[in-house]
Amino acid sequence: MNIALNRFSLALAASFLSATALAGSAHAQDEGLVVYNAQHESLGREWIDAFTKETGIKVTMRQGSDMQFANQIIQEGDASPADVFLTENSPAMTLVDGAGLFAPIEKETLDQVPDQYRPTDGMWTGIAARTTVFAYDKTKLTEDKLPKSLLDLADPAWKGRWGAAPAGADFQAIVAALLQLKGEDATKAWLKGLKDNATPYKGNSVAMKAVNAGEVEGAVIYHYYWFGDQAKTGENSKNVGMHYFKNQDPGAFVSVSGGGVLKSTQHMKEAQAFLKFVTSKAGQAVLKDGTSYEYAIGKDAPSNDKLTPLADLNAPKVEASTLDSKKVVELMTAAGLI
Repeated sequence: MNIALNRFSLALAASFLSATALAGSAHAQDEGLVVYNAQHESLGREWIDAFTKETGIKVTMRQGSDMQFANQIIQEGDASPADVFLTENSPAMTLVDGAGLFAPIEKETLDQVPDQYRPTDGMWTGIAARTTVFAYDKTKLTEDKLPKSLLDLADPAWKGRWGAAPAGADFQAIVAALLQLKGEDATKAWLKGLKDNATPYKGNSVAMKAVNAGEVEGAVIYHYYWFGDQAKTGENSKNVGMHYFKNQDPGAFVSVSGGGVLKSTQHMKEAQAFLKFVTSKAGQAVLKDGTSYEYAIGKDAPSNDKLTPLADLNAPKVEASTLDSKKVVELMTAAGLI
Protein backbone atom coordinates (compact mmCIF):
# COMPACT_ATOMS: atom_id res chain seq x y z
CA MET A 1 0.00 0.00 0.00
CA ASN A 2 2.86 2.38 0.81
CA ILE A 3 4.50 1.52 -2.53
CA ALA A 4 1.27 2.31 -4.35
CA LEU A 5 0.92 5.58 -2.41
CA ASN A 6 4.50 6.55 -3.22
CA ARG A 7 3.93 5.79 -6.90
CA PHE A 8 0.79 7.92 -6.82
CA SER A 9 2.67 10.78 -5.11
CA LEU A 10 5.46 10.64 -7.68
CA ALA A 11 2.97 10.63 -10.54
CA LEU A 12 1.11 13.56 -8.99
CA ALA A 13 4.37 15.49 -8.55
CA ALA A 14 5.41 14.78 -12.14
CA SER A 15 2.00 15.89 -13.33
CA PHE A 16 2.30 19.10 -11.30
CA LEU A 17 5.79 19.85 -12.66
CA SER A 18 4.60 19.19 -16.20
CA ALA A 19 1.62 21.51 -15.72
CA THR A 20 3.90 24.19 -14.23
CA ALA A 21 6.26 23.91 -17.18
CA LEU A 22 3.37 24.17 -19.61
CA ALA A 23 2.01 27.17 -17.74
CA GLY A 24 5.43 28.82 -17.84
CA SER A 25 5.68 28.09 -21.56
CA ALA A 26 2.20 29.48 -22.11
CA HIS A 27 3.15 32.58 -20.12
CA ALA A 28 6.26 33.05 -22.26
CA GLN A 29 4.10 32.68 -25.38
CA ASP A 30 1.67 35.24 -23.95
CA GLU A 31 4.52 37.74 -23.79
CA GLY A 32 4.99 37.48 -27.54
CA LEU A 33 8.27 38.98 -28.70
CA VAL A 34 10.47 39.99 -25.74
CA VAL A 35 12.63 43.09 -26.24
CA TYR A 36 15.33 44.00 -23.77
CA ASN A 37 15.22 47.76 -24.23
CA ALA A 38 18.15 49.86 -23.02
CA GLN A 39 17.08 52.75 -25.22
CA HIS A 40 14.95 55.47 -23.64
CA GLU A 41 11.71 53.87 -22.54
CA SER A 42 9.52 56.32 -24.45
CA LEU A 43 11.37 55.69 -27.73
CA GLY A 44 11.31 51.92 -27.24
CA ARG A 45 7.57 52.12 -26.62
CA GLU A 46 7.00 54.25 -29.73
CA TRP A 47 8.81 51.71 -31.91
CA ILE A 48 6.99 48.77 -30.36
CA ASP A 49 3.56 50.34 -30.64
CA ALA A 50 4.13 51.27 -34.28
CA PHE A 51 5.43 47.76 -35.06
CA THR A 52 2.49 46.05 -33.36
CA LYS A 53 0.03 48.35 -35.13
CA GLU A 54 1.55 47.46 -38.50
CA THR A 55 2.05 43.72 -37.98
CA GLY A 56 -0.29 42.67 -35.17
CA ILE A 57 2.66 41.01 -33.40
CA LYS A 58 2.57 41.34 -29.62
CA VAL A 59 5.74 42.67 -28.00
CA THR A 60 6.74 42.76 -24.34
CA MET A 61 9.34 45.38 -23.43
CA ARG A 62 11.66 44.97 -20.47
CA GLN A 63 13.44 48.19 -19.56
CA GLY A 64 17.03 48.48 -18.34
CA SER A 65 20.44 49.94 -19.11
CA ASP A 66 23.06 49.10 -21.74
CA MET A 67 25.61 47.22 -19.66
CA GLN A 68 23.05 45.81 -17.23
CA PHE A 69 21.29 44.01 -20.07
CA ALA A 70 24.51 43.10 -21.92
CA ASN A 71 25.88 41.34 -18.84
CA GLN A 72 22.50 39.76 -18.11
CA ILE A 73 22.26 38.35 -21.64
CA ILE A 74 25.75 36.87 -21.32
CA GLN A 75 24.82 35.28 -17.98
CA GLU A 76 21.55 33.91 -19.40
CA GLY A 77 23.26 32.52 -22.50
CA ASP A 78 21.07 30.22 -24.57
CA ALA A 79 18.39 30.37 -21.85
CA SER A 80 17.78 34.10 -22.28
CA PRO A 81 14.08 34.97 -22.60
CA ALA A 82 15.06 37.96 -24.76
CA ASP A 83 14.45 37.88 -28.50
CA VAL A 84 15.78 41.36 -29.34
CA PHE A 85 18.28 43.68 -27.63
CA LEU A 86 18.22 47.47 -28.19
CA THR A 87 20.84 49.82 -26.77
CA GLU A 88 21.62 53.52 -26.48
CA ASN A 89 25.31 53.05 -27.32
CA SER A 90 27.28 50.43 -29.24
CA PRO A 91 29.78 49.09 -26.64
CA ALA A 92 27.05 46.91 -25.09
CA MET A 93 26.30 45.43 -28.52
CA THR A 94 29.99 44.65 -28.99
CA LEU A 95 30.06 42.86 -25.64
CA VAL A 96 27.16 40.55 -26.56
CA ASP A 97 28.50 40.06 -30.09
CA GLY A 98 31.89 39.07 -28.67
CA ALA A 99 30.15 36.38 -26.61
CA GLY A 100 28.71 34.92 -29.82
CA LEU A 101 25.09 35.37 -28.74
CA PHE A 102 23.68 37.27 -31.74
CA ALA A 103 22.13 35.78 -34.86
CA PRO A 104 23.08 37.30 -38.24
CA ILE A 105 20.81 40.17 -39.26
CA GLU A 106 18.90 39.61 -42.50
CA LYS A 107 20.44 41.29 -45.54
CA GLU A 108 17.30 43.30 -46.33
CA THR A 109 17.57 44.91 -42.91
CA LEU A 110 21.30 45.61 -43.19
CA ASP A 111 20.74 47.18 -46.60
CA GLN A 112 18.50 49.79 -44.97
CA VAL A 113 21.41 51.17 -42.90
CA PRO A 114 24.57 52.85 -44.29
CA ASP A 115 27.82 50.95 -43.75
CA GLN A 116 29.22 53.46 -41.24
CA TYR A 117 26.40 52.79 -38.81
CA ARG A 118 26.76 49.01 -38.53
CA PRO A 119 29.55 46.47 -37.98
CA THR A 120 31.02 44.57 -40.90
CA ASP A 121 30.14 41.19 -39.37
CA GLY A 122 26.40 41.89 -39.80
CA MET A 123 25.54 40.57 -36.35
CA TRP A 124 23.81 43.77 -35.24
CA THR A 125 22.83 47.06 -36.79
CA GLY A 126 22.62 50.72 -35.94
CA ILE A 127 19.10 51.99 -35.27
CA ALA A 128 19.65 55.63 -34.19
CA ALA A 129 22.46 58.01 -33.23
CA ARG A 130 23.36 60.88 -30.91
CA THR A 131 26.23 63.36 -30.88
CA THR A 132 28.46 64.63 -28.11
CA VAL A 133 28.16 68.36 -27.36
CA PHE A 134 29.42 70.88 -24.84
CA ALA A 135 26.38 72.43 -23.16
CA TYR A 136 27.43 75.84 -21.85
CA ASP A 137 26.07 78.71 -19.78
CA LYS A 138 25.26 81.49 -22.26
CA THR A 139 25.34 84.07 -19.46
CA LYS A 140 28.98 83.25 -18.66
CA LEU A 141 30.64 82.04 -21.86
CA THR A 142 30.81 83.54 -25.33
CA GLU A 143 31.78 81.55 -28.41
CA ASP A 144 35.38 82.75 -28.35
CA LYS A 145 35.79 81.34 -24.82
CA LEU A 146 34.49 77.87 -25.61
CA PRO A 147 36.89 74.89 -25.76
CA LYS A 148 38.18 74.22 -29.28
CA SER A 149 38.53 70.51 -28.51
CA LEU A 150 37.20 68.02 -25.99
CA LEU A 151 40.83 67.51 -24.99
CA ASP A 152 41.09 71.16 -23.88
CA LEU A 153 38.88 70.39 -20.89
CA ALA A 154 41.78 68.54 -19.26
CA ASP A 155 43.73 71.81 -19.05
CA PRO A 156 44.04 73.26 -15.50
CA ALA A 157 42.38 76.42 -16.83
CA TRP A 158 39.08 74.47 -16.80
CA LYS A 159 39.40 73.28 -13.21
CA GLY A 160 36.05 73.49 -11.41
CA ARG A 161 34.31 74.93 -14.45
CA TRP A 162 32.64 71.96 -16.13
CA GLY A 163 30.71 68.81 -15.38
CA ALA A 164 29.96 65.34 -16.73
CA ALA A 165 28.20 62.10 -15.81
CA PRO A 166 31.17 59.68 -15.93
CA ALA A 167 29.41 56.71 -14.35
CA GLY A 168 26.89 56.34 -17.18
CA ALA A 169 27.12 54.23 -20.33
CA ASP A 170 26.60 57.38 -22.40
CA PHE A 171 29.79 59.00 -21.14
CA GLN A 172 31.77 55.76 -21.21
CA ALA A 173 30.97 55.44 -24.92
CA ILE A 174 32.52 58.89 -25.42
CA VAL A 175 35.65 57.74 -23.59
CA ALA A 176 35.72 54.57 -25.72
CA ALA A 177 35.73 56.74 -28.84
CA LEU A 178 38.55 58.86 -27.40
CA LEU A 179 40.53 55.67 -26.69
CA GLN A 180 40.07 54.44 -30.24
CA LEU A 181 40.94 57.80 -31.79
CA LYS A 182 43.82 58.98 -29.61
CA GLY A 183 45.19 55.90 -27.85
CA GLU A 184 45.65 54.85 -24.26
CA ASP A 185 48.19 57.46 -23.11
CA ALA A 186 46.10 60.40 -24.35
CA THR A 187 42.98 58.86 -22.82
CA LYS A 188 44.66 58.40 -19.44
CA ALA A 189 45.82 62.02 -19.49
CA TRP A 190 42.34 63.26 -20.35
CA LEU A 191 40.72 61.13 -17.65
CA LYS A 192 43.14 62.60 -15.11
CA GLY A 193 42.06 66.06 -16.25
CA LEU A 194 38.44 64.98 -15.91
CA LYS A 195 39.05 63.78 -12.36
CA ASP A 196 40.90 66.99 -11.45
CA ASN A 197 38.68 69.52 -13.23
CA ALA A 198 35.11 68.28 -13.56
CA THR A 199 32.16 68.01 -11.20
CA PRO A 200 30.50 64.57 -11.46
CA TYR A 201 26.72 64.37 -11.91
CA LYS A 202 24.26 61.50 -12.00
CA GLY A 203 23.15 61.68 -15.62
CA ASN A 204 23.25 64.01 -18.60
CA SER A 205 20.03 65.81 -17.70
CA VAL A 206 21.32 66.56 -14.18
CA ALA A 207 24.57 67.91 -15.64
CA MET A 208 22.62 70.15 -18.03
CA LYS A 209 20.46 71.44 -15.18
CA ALA A 210 23.63 72.30 -13.28
CA VAL A 211 24.83 74.39 -16.23
CA ASN A 212 21.46 76.11 -16.44
CA ALA A 213 21.55 76.87 -12.71
CA GLY A 214 25.05 78.35 -12.91
CA GLU A 215 26.76 75.62 -10.87
CA VAL A 216 29.27 75.00 -13.68
CA GLU A 217 30.02 76.83 -16.92
CA GLY A 218 29.59 73.80 -19.14
CA ALA A 219 29.06 70.03 -19.35
CA VAL A 220 29.77 67.24 -21.81
CA ILE A 221 26.43 65.62 -22.69
CA TYR A 222 24.52 64.23 -25.66
CA HIS A 223 22.55 66.70 -27.77
CA TYR A 224 19.01 65.41 -27.31
CA TYR A 225 18.74 66.34 -23.63
CA TRP A 226 18.75 70.01 -24.62
CA PHE A 227 16.29 69.53 -27.48
CA GLY A 228 13.97 67.45 -25.33
CA ASP A 229 13.85 70.09 -22.61
CA GLN A 230 13.35 72.89 -25.12
CA ALA A 231 10.39 71.01 -26.60
CA LYS A 232 8.75 70.97 -23.17
CA THR A 233 9.03 74.04 -20.95
CA GLY A 234 12.69 74.89 -21.52
CA GLU A 235 13.02 75.62 -17.81
CA ASN A 236 16.13 73.44 -17.43
CA SER A 237 17.90 74.74 -20.53
CA LYS A 238 16.89 78.40 -20.92
CA ASN A 239 20.42 79.60 -20.10
CA VAL A 240 22.15 76.78 -22.00
CA GLY A 241 23.75 76.94 -25.44
CA MET A 242 25.00 74.02 -27.53
CA HIS A 243 28.59 73.90 -28.75
CA TYR A 244 29.41 71.38 -31.49
CA PHE A 245 33.14 70.63 -31.59
CA LYS A 246 33.13 69.44 -35.25
CA ASN A 247 36.55 69.28 -37.03
CA GLN A 248 36.63 65.49 -36.54
CA ASP A 249 37.42 66.15 -32.89
CA PRO A 250 36.79 63.37 -30.33
CA GLY A 251 34.19 65.76 -28.91
CA ALA A 252 32.25 65.48 -32.18
CA PHE A 253 31.80 61.73 -31.64
CA VAL A 254 28.53 60.29 -32.94
CA SER A 255 27.42 57.33 -30.85
CA VAL A 256 25.39 54.65 -32.60
CA SER A 257 22.46 52.95 -30.87
CA GLY A 258 22.25 49.27 -31.77
CA GLY A 259 19.77 46.49 -32.28
CA GLY A 260 20.42 42.76 -32.41
CA VAL A 261 18.54 39.45 -32.51
CA LEU A 262 19.51 36.80 -29.96
CA LYS A 263 20.41 33.53 -31.65
CA SER A 264 18.59 31.66 -28.87
CA THR A 265 15.24 33.25 -29.79
CA GLN A 266 12.26 31.01 -30.36
CA HIS A 267 10.71 33.78 -32.49
CA MET A 268 13.38 34.32 -35.13
CA LYS A 269 10.99 35.40 -37.88
CA GLU A 270 9.25 37.97 -35.67
CA ALA A 271 12.50 39.22 -34.13
CA GLN A 272 14.05 39.80 -37.55
CA ALA A 273 10.85 41.53 -38.67
CA PHE A 274 11.04 43.88 -35.69
CA LEU A 275 14.57 45.06 -36.51
CA LYS A 276 13.64 45.35 -40.16
CA PHE A 277 10.78 47.65 -39.12
CA VAL A 278 12.91 49.78 -36.78
CA THR A 279 15.43 50.45 -39.57
CA SER A 280 12.78 50.98 -42.26
CA LYS A 281 11.42 54.35 -43.35
CA ALA A 282 8.40 53.85 -41.08
CA GLY A 283 10.57 52.95 -38.08
CA GLN A 284 13.00 55.80 -38.67
CA ALA A 285 10.06 58.20 -39.03
CA VAL A 286 9.45 57.58 -35.33
CA LEU A 287 12.74 59.41 -34.76
CA LYS A 288 11.84 62.25 -37.10
CA ASP A 289 8.32 62.81 -35.81
CA GLY A 290 8.61 61.65 -32.18
CA THR A 291 9.98 63.22 -29.02
CA SER A 292 13.35 61.45 -28.73
CA TYR A 293 15.33 64.01 -30.79
CA GLU A 294 17.80 61.28 -31.70
CA TYR A 295 19.18 61.08 -35.22
CA ALA A 296 17.62 58.82 -37.83
CA ILE A 297 20.34 56.81 -39.58
CA GLY A 298 18.42 54.72 -42.10
CA LYS A 299 19.25 55.31 -45.76
CA ASP A 300 17.51 58.47 -46.99
CA ALA A 301 15.75 58.78 -43.61
CA PRO A 302 15.45 62.42 -42.52
CA SER A 303 15.99 63.39 -38.88
CA ASN A 304 13.98 65.90 -36.90
CA ASP A 305 14.12 69.29 -38.62
CA LYS A 306 15.37 70.99 -35.45
CA LEU A 307 18.61 68.98 -35.35
CA THR A 308 21.90 70.03 -36.90
CA PRO A 309 22.24 67.60 -39.83
CA LEU A 310 24.56 64.65 -39.25
CA ALA A 311 26.54 65.59 -42.35
CA ASP A 312 27.30 69.01 -40.83
CA LEU A 313 28.75 67.64 -37.58
CA ASN A 314 32.07 66.70 -39.20
CA ALA A 315 32.34 63.79 -36.80
CA PRO A 316 35.48 61.64 -36.47
CA LYS A 317 35.42 58.23 -38.10
CA VAL A 318 34.92 55.65 -35.35
CA GLU A 319 34.44 51.90 -35.77
CA ALA A 320 31.46 51.30 -33.49
CA SER A 321 31.94 47.54 -33.35
CA THR A 322 35.40 47.82 -31.78
CA LEU A 323 34.74 50.35 -29.00
CA ASP A 324 36.42 48.72 -26.00
CA SER A 325 34.08 49.02 -23.02
CA LYS A 326 36.14 46.70 -20.82
CA LYS A 327 39.30 48.77 -21.27
CA VAL A 328 37.35 51.98 -20.65
CA VAL A 329 35.99 50.65 -17.35
CA GLU A 330 39.53 49.62 -16.40
CA LEU A 331 40.96 53.06 -17.22
CA MET A 332 38.14 54.99 -15.56
CA THR A 333 38.35 52.84 -12.44
CA ALA A 334 42.10 53.42 -12.24
CA ALA A 335 41.45 57.16 -12.59
CA GLY A 336 39.01 57.05 -9.66
CA LEU A 337 36.02 58.06 -11.78
CA ILE A 338 33.84 54.96 -11.32
